[in-house]
Amino acid sequence: MEKKKLSFSYDEDGDVLDISIGKPKKAISTEERDDFFVRRDVKTKKIVGFSILNFRNRMKKHSHDISIPIEVEFRL
Repeated sequence: MEKKKLSFSYDEDGDVLDISIGKPKKAISTEERDDFFVRRDVKTKKIVGFSILNFRNRMKKHSHDISIPIEVEFRL
């Protein structure tokens, strides 16, 4: 399995959390449910990231309700 780093960036003005798997790359986004987007590589169609709109408001209202089903390996 290829190991990649997760990168998180938050746009406070737009209230958008972006999560990239590996280096950010050109992608096509599809809305999987309200305000939750999956980004896929244009060529390979593999998932390369996620975007969550209205993130601050979601965390205030539904902190227990946001989950992202990805497999990760942590090493120190």
